[in-house]
Amino acid sequence: MSDENMLFATEEQQANNKEQEVEEVATRKYLTFRTDNLLFGIEAEIVMEIITNYVVTCVPMVPSYVKGIINLRGQIIPLLDMRQRLNIEPIDTDCIIVINVNDVRIGILVDAVSQIIDIPVDTILPVPQHNAQKYVSGMCNMPDESGTMLVLDCSLLLAD
Repeated sequence: MSDENMLFATEEQQANNKEQEVEEVATRKYLTFRTDNLLFGIEAEIVMEIITNYVVTCVPMVPSYVKGIINLRGQIIPLLDMRQRLNIEPIDTDCIIVINVNDVRIGILVDAVSQIIDIPVDTILPVPQHNAQKYVSGMCNMPDESGTMLVLDCSLLLAD
């Protein structure tokens, strides 16, 4: 093999190694949504569907952040208002993300759904412990530099 062919083979091997390194970066898919100009992300694997324009039935003697229940194709689903859960002034919105948290389906009322995006796991940083972030398990900068995404810990939404 000539020196020129060996050089070409070495460069090709290096290119293949770089491609493998890029492929090995662990990522997770997140559905991003906005509530009061905050960008949140929830793991896409727990998202069942996104719906709008559902009749909400009020339920007595529930916490104020529970907007009520909806009947989704015969399933009764409790509806949590993200704004009220975060102690933010509520507004009229009809965007609902239906999620499955520990085999319990709940609806989350949000301002707007943004996109599904792959986030490298190693870019998600822990959040400093503070009462205002008690529903957030991490944060990361968006790959398109559109801001910071807060990773919502959905299991904590149900806790008091």
